[in-house]
Amino acid sequence: MSLSVKEKRVECPHCGHHLFLSLDPTAGDQDYYDDCPACCCEIHLNMHVDEYNQKIQLAIDADDEQVF
Repeated sequence: MSLSVKEKRVECPHCGHHLFLSLDPTAGDQDYYDDCPACCCEIHLNMHVDEYNQKIQLAIDADDEQVF
């Protein structure tokens, strides 16, 4: 059994706008940025493919935390 493309509803960490993402696990783990269509800010997406449990884990953040 293999994972297939999934449609996921997520919320922009900047403005709260809801958007739909197509998650394609065939390329394995992915770390990328996408722009929110409402506020145009970058959204950091980190996808982990857990093949053993047949699950996709998606972490979303604004990636604008400052460290002093």
